[in-house]
Amino acid sequence: MEYKLHSLKPEEKKLLDEGKLLPIMEEFYTIQGEGFNTGKAAYFIRIGGCDVGCHWCDVKESWDANLHPLTPTEKIIENLISYRAKSVVVTGGEPLIYNLDHLTALLKQKNIETFIETSGAYNLSGHWDWICLSPKKTMAPKEDVYKKANELKIIIYNQNDFKWAEEQALLANKECYLYLQPEWSKSAQLIPVIIEYVKNDPKWMISLQTHKYMNIP
Repeated sequence: MEYKLHSLKPEEKKLLDEGKLLPIMEEFYTIQGEGFNTGKAAYFIRIGGCDVGCHWCDVKESWDANLHPLTPTEKIIENLISYRAKSVVVTGGEPLIYNLDHLTALLKQKNIETFIETSGAYNLSGHWDWICLSPKKTMAPKEDVYKKANELKIIIYNQNDFKWAEEQALLANKECYLYLQPEWSKSAQLIPVIIEYVKNDPKWMISLQTHKYMNIP
């Protein structure tokens, strides 16, 4: 693991490396707002820690994993089974900093669909029904994530991001769905531009942050 947490006891480090402890920022049951699975009820698990560092990130408070409590994965499962969730979205931060094999094994035991949202900057772990790859220019995705991604979601912040999107589409596997999503603070300006782009190149689809329009997490 490249990303470091501070002042861990040896036993904590061992459990963290095994994925039996994870720094959890928040957990909540809501509606998936973006990409292919938009509109589905899902339980979100947001893991703290990220060194990708997107300047427009809307959850910068997730970046420092040391601010978020190390939580046993069994406790995470306890928390979610009180809801009627059939799907779990693991997000961050950058969740692939951590070993997610144990978490997804426990979820599969409960017959829960497993989705992940990742920049792809770390090697893939976990067993996933759906992988949303949202690559960032600051840290290139790993090859194994490109190969297995079900969905490529490119955040459009300025005109140059369309060129970046095309470069990323060439690296994704042939079955991968391709989405362009306006950065929220510039969505009014960018949506008309993205609409015209997709009309001219219909291999792309548009993803919107519908949860923000619905005023839900």
